[in-house]
Amino acid sequence: MKAMILAAGRGERMRPLTDTLPKPLLRAGGRALIEHTIERLAAAGFRELVINHAHLGPQLVTRLGDGREHGVRITWSEEPEGALETGGGIFQALPFLGERFLVVNADVWTDYPFDRLRAVSNRLAHLVLVSNPEHHPAGDFTLRDGRVHADGGPRLTFSGIGLYHRDLFRRCTPGKFPLAPLLRAAMADGQVSGEHYTGGWYDIGTPARLAELDRLLSGRS
Repeated sequence: MKAMILAAGRGERMRPLTDTLPKPLLRAGGRALIEHTIERLAAAGFRELVINHAHLGPQLVTRLGDGREHGVRITWSEEPEGALETGGGIFQALPFLGERFLVVNADVWTDYPFDRLRAVSNRLAHLVLVSNPEHHPAGDFTLRDGRVHADGGPRLTFSGIGLYHRDLFRRCTPGKFPLAPLLRAAMADGQVSGEHYTGGWYDIGTPARLAELDRLLSGRS
């Protein structure tokens, strides 16, 4: 199974840090955010990776190359300036991915055991949800009996980790579009499973959260 890392975002809330450096290359615990993700994916047996890029993307390509230094093989999916949003970015990369594939946001840090997703038998999508962080108290979705629903409660937050079937995108056309409407439509048909992960997870959306993660990871070393 292949994995895709979403790394094309502009990182507006991280400015001015992201004016000269793509967000996935910001450092915490002595490594770039995206390197933490790559290393955990590789340790879980995901050695074929696809990474999209847009804002300052050549810096990512120069830094990571073909991935061999991290024990993986990277295929790059270049997007136009402004990027294609999550849905459009995944859709563009479908030729590089298999029938079922893992997608992870580059701007999260987690100790989630990615290898457990190999055993998931999902229909169109399987989402990893987490308890609502302070900066997102309303959550995104509801989890009931192993199925994810757009409405109802109690609410949980989407972690940015999802397992998808390419049929989720079967009616899509090339261009810029979000992922959420596709997921909500699939939820309405009962086609999205999920789980609540209670381990380590950080959404690195602001410089303050980056500094917090850096303190945490530096303390572990």
